[in-house]
Parts: sequence; structure tokens; C-alpha cells
Amino acid sequence: MSQSEQETATQGEGVPAATTEAPEVGATPEESATSEANATPEANGAAAQAPEAEAEEPELSPLDEECEVAADYLEELLDIADLDGDIDSYTEGGRAQVSIITDAEVLIGKDAEVLDALQELARLAVMTETGRRSRLMLDIGGHRDRRRAELRELAADAILEVRNSGDSVALGSMNPFERKIVHDAVAEAGLRSESEGEEPRRHVVVLPSA
Repeated sequence: MSQSEQETATQGEGVPAATTEAPEVGATPEESATSEANATPEANGAAAQAPEAEAEEPELSPLDEECEVAADYLEELLDIADLDGDIDSYTEGGRAQVSIITDAEVLIGKDAEVLDALQELARLAVMTETGRRSRLMLDIGGHRDRRRAELRELAADAILEVRNSGDSVALGSMNPFERKIVHDAVAEAGLRSESEGEEPRRHVVVLPSA
């Protein structure tokens, strides 16, 4: 065999070797496809769980739930009555607090009778929805804040009179919310107070210190 024929034969022997390796290179996509197919259920499972995790919302506390239920109820009531007002809610002093920001005096009424009635209706709505009794406080147009300031001033006058005279002083009729404000102010001053009479004439009597 001549040198050129040997070189040709040598080159021919190298071709099958390259052809034999080609299927191994071509097998890689099949392995990738198999790997992807095997990974698909897990990927789908993770994707299916993601929306559920996003859909979960933090559970409301009982007081926050009271605020939400009462706010929804009062907002619907305002719509029915065709009255304007913004509703704000928060928790304070261990109670749910809801406030209607409005200039509609009709929602307060004489001696806050309408306000007190709406408060009771809001509490009833909360109890109906949650099954729990509510001590929710409702304010409308800042009435209770103004009344609180007036009552603390009234209590301060009564406290001064009791200290000067040594005698008890009876105040006018008040609802439970108003009486509590006076009782707290008297206690802060180091004197005593008690409620006397029957609703709606129940009132606070400021007493000298023991």
C-alpha cells in the first residue's frame, strides 16, 4: 500500500468515530426534555400554591372586626338616608371607635338621642354579624369630643365646689358615656363620685374625699 493510500485509509477510519459520538450529543435534548417533563408537576404545584399564599389575608382582631362591620352598616345607612359623611374607625381604650365626619346635625339630635340610638343599632349589627356583644363607641361630627371637654370642665367646677364647701354636689342627668367621663375626672382629682337615680334621669353626685 502506498503512502497516500495509507493516509486515505487512516482518514476513513476516523469518520465512524465522529459518527458514533454524534448520537451522544444529540441525546442531550432528549435528556433535557425528560428532565423538564419530570420537573413540570413540581413547577405546576409551586405555581398553584403561590396564588393561595397571596390570597391569604391576615385575620382581623375582634375589635378590628367590630370596626369593619359597624362602618359597613353605617355607610349603608347613610346611603339609604341620602346623607353625606365620611367614616373613620380605630380602636382605643379596649373599644372599637367609629366616627362619622359630617355636618348633618340630624344624625346627632337633641341631647344626642339620635347619636345614641345609632350607636345601639351599630352595636346590634356587630352582635348579629359576629355573635359577640359590642361596647363600640360612635361619634358623629365630633359631638362626643366636644361634650367630653364640656363635661370635664363641669366636673372641675363641681370638684372645686366640693373642696370649698365640704358638701356633696349633684350634677344634671347624663347618659352612661357622660357619667363615665365625670367619674374619671373626679377620681383623677382624688375625690369620690357615684351615680344616683333611674334612667333617663340618672346623674352623678360628687362627694368629699373620705
